[in-house]
Amino acid sequence: MTDARLARAQLAKVRTFVASLVGASEKDSHGSPGFFVGKKAFAYFCDNHHNDGRLALWCAAPEGAQAMLVDSDPDVYFAPPYVARLGWVGVRLDREVAWEQVAAVLEAAHAVRAPRPKPKKSKKR
Repeated sequence: MTDARLARAQLAKVRTFVASLVGASEKDSHGSPGFFVGKKAFAYFCDNHHNDGRLALWCAAPEGAQAMLVDSDPDVYFAPPYVARLGWVGVRLDREVAWEQVAAVLEAAHAVRAPRPKPKKSKKR
């Protein structure tokens, strides 16, 4: 089981950062706080998901980022169940990790899942 006080503190940090992302919202999803842009989830806050003992974020990631992050620091980053096949990355929040790194992963997750602007049609003369 994870430390409830740590979980509350880390979730508060995540919520504060997510609030700064354009179009981001939070809603309960699969029993955990989920973070969305439009109708697409970009991150989940997981506290001891299926008794895995982790306090973590599961985040969408740009292509290749999951392998790079997990290879660079497997104590902090991991391939989360269910969504690893989609390239998502897990970030342990119960380990020593710089908040700037967590924020960068969240920002990248948001960017990957945000709706793409529609191209403007050119006016024909």
